[in-house]
Amino acid sequence: MVVRKVEQKIRELPDRPGIYTFLGEGGKALYIGKARSLRKRALSYLGGDHEPRLQRMLGEARDLEYLVTDSEAGALLLENNWIKEKKPYFNILLRDDKTYPYLKLTSDPYPRIAFTRRIEADGADYFGPFLPGGLARKAIKLVQKLFQLRVCTIEIDGKLARPCLYYDMHRCLGPCVDGLTTRAEYREALIEARLFLEGRSVDLLARLRAAMRRASESLEFEEAARLRDLISEVTAIGPRSKLSSVKGEDADIYGITVEGGTAAVLILVMRGGQILDRREIFWEGELHVAPESLLAELLPQIYAATTFIPKEIHLPLPIEGNEALTAWLSERKRERVYLRLPSRGPKAQRVDLANRNARLAHARRFRATKEVVALRELEKHLGLEGPPRRIEGFDVSNFQGSETVASLVVCEEGKMRKSEYRSFNIRGLDGQDDFAALHQAVGRRYRRRLDEIGEMPDLIMIDGGRGQLNAAMAALAELGVEETPCIAIAKREEEVYVVDRPSPLRLPRTDSGLLLLQRIRDEAHRFAVKSHRRRRSRRTMRSGLDDIQGIGPMRRRRLLTRFGSLDGVRYASLEDLRAEVGPALAGRIVEKLGASDS
Repeated sequence: MVVRKVEQKIRELPDRPGIYTFLGEGGKALYIGKARSLRKRALSYLGGDHEPRLQRMLGEARDLEYLVTDSEAGALLLENNWIKEKKPYFNILLRDDKTYPYLKLTSDPYPRIAFTRRIEADGADYFGPFLPGGLARKAIKLVQKLFQLRVCTIEIDGKLARPCLYYDMHRCLGPCVDGLTTRAEYREALIEARLFLEGRSVDLLARLRAAMRRASESLEFEEAARLRDLISEVTAIGPRSKLSSVKGEDADIYGITVEGGTAAVLILVMRGGQILDRREIFWEGELHVAPESLLAELLPQIYAATTFIPKEIHLPLPIEGNEALTAWLSERKRERVYLRLPSRGPKAQRVDLANRNARLAHARRFRATKEVVALRELEKHLGLEGPPRRIEGFDVSNFQGSETVASLVVCEEGKMRKSEYRSFNIRGLDGQDDFAALHQAVGRRYRRRLDEIGEMPDLIMIDGGRGQLNAAMAALAELGVEETPCIAIAKREEEVYVVDRPSPLRLPRTDSGLLLLQRIRDEAHRFAVKSHRRRRSRRTMRSGLDDIQGIGPMRRRRLLTRFGSLDGVRYASLEDLRAEVGPALAGRIVEKLGASDS
C-alpha cells in the first residue's frame, strides 16, 4: 500500500524524462528508477500488480524525489551513477565473481599507464576489460612504443640525474629528469594515448596528421618524420583498435536463471567471431525478481564499467527501456548498437547455450556443496571480491640448502587439479634461503602465465609465515600484479597471514575455509618433497654413472634397465658388466663405483 504523501507526489510528477527515488525512514534511498515519462511510470506504482520485491519497497516508502533530464538515455546514465553511489536496497546491484584486466591512466601530474583488475574512484581513467587478459599487457607495450608514457611508480619531481633504460629505448619521454620533456609535451602524448585506448583511431589520426603538417611547415623535419612513422603504425593497428580481431562478430550473449530470491546471469563474450570468455553474475535477495527486471537493471551497470561495448547484445527475453538503453550504448560506442532477441539459427543456439550455462552456474553457486561453502568462507574471512575459484599454492623443499625445489599446486572450484601441478628447480642460491626460493618461483610462474594467458589466480597461498608472504608479494610487485590476493598459512599455529592485516587470522579449527587451505598447503608440501626427492635421485644417478667416460644417456638407461638401479650396477658381477658393456668400460665402472669383487 502506497502512503498518501507518496501517492500525492506521484500524481504531481511532470510528463518529462528523468529519474525518481523512493525514500524510506530517515530519507534512506530504497529504490531508484528511470523513465521516459516520470508521471506515466510512477503512476504504474499505484496499481496492485507488482513483483514481491517492489510491493515490499512501496510498503516501506515514505517519500519520493525526482530529477528531470533531457532524454531517457540521459536518465539511464544518471540512474546508474546514483545506484552505485547510494546503493538502494531494492535495486539489483552487480555482483561479479570474476575480476577482469583493465588499463589505468593515473591522475598524477605525469600520469602513468598501469595494469589493474580493480576499478576505483581515484580520479584515474580506466580502459577495458581486455579479453583475453594478455591483450592488456600487449596494450601497455603498444602505448609505451607509440606514445612513450611512463610505467614506473616513482615520484616525478625532475630531480633524477639520469633516466632509466626505457628512455634510451624510446619507450618513455623521461619526465623524471628535468629538461628531457615538458608537461605540455607529456600532456599531448597522454591525449593521443587516451584516444588510442578508446579505439578512436579516426580522431587520433586526424590529430597526428594536423601535427605533422604543422611540423613540416615549421621546417621541423625530424618531428614531422616521427609523426609520419607514428601515423603509419596507428594506421596498421587501426583495424585492431580494440586490440582484438573484428573480422567476425563482436557480441555479448546473455543467459539467465532465476529461482526464488536468487539469480545467475551468464555472459558469453564473443570477439571477432570467437567466444573468448564467460562472465558469471549472481544476485541473492529475499524476494523473487522477474528475469526481465533483473536484466534491465544489470545491463546499464555492466556497460557503464567498461570502455568496450560490442556491436550486438543478444538477450533471452525482452526488457523494459530497451530503446533508451540502445541509444545510450550507441552514444557511448559512437556507432549503432543492437539489442537482439534471436529466435532461430546460430544466434539463438548461442543464447540457449548461455541459458544452460546460467542454470549450471546457479546450481553451483546456490546448491552449496562443501567446496562451495569453503570458498564462500574464504571470501568472507579474507575480504575478497568473490569466492576464490582458482587457488594456487607454493611450498619449498631442500636438503641442507642444496637441490632446492619449489612446488606449485592448483585448486579449482575446491578440487585439486593435479594435471596443472608444476615444480621449479631453484637456481643461484647460496645455501638455504626459502624467501629467495619463493621469490624466484612466484616470479617465474606468473611472468610466464601473464605472457601466455594474461590471467592471474583468484588467490595465491604460500606455505609459511610473514617472511614468506613478503617474499612472494615482492615478486608480484615486480610484475605489476601486487593487487592479486596473496596469503600465507603457518603450520604450527595454523595462522593465516594477510597482506594488509598486521596480525594473523586465527580461524576455528573446524572452519571449512581453513580446512581447504590446510589441504592445499599439505598437498603443496607433499608435491615439493616428492619433486625434491626425484631431483636428488637424478643427481645421484648422474654423479654415479655420467662421470664415467664412455657412458652416455642411452648406455646409462641400458645399465639401469638391466640391473634395476645404481646399487644394482654397483654390486653386479664383473662378468655381467663385461657382457653388457665390454671389458674396458666394465673395468672403469668397477673402479668408479667400487663395485664387484669378482
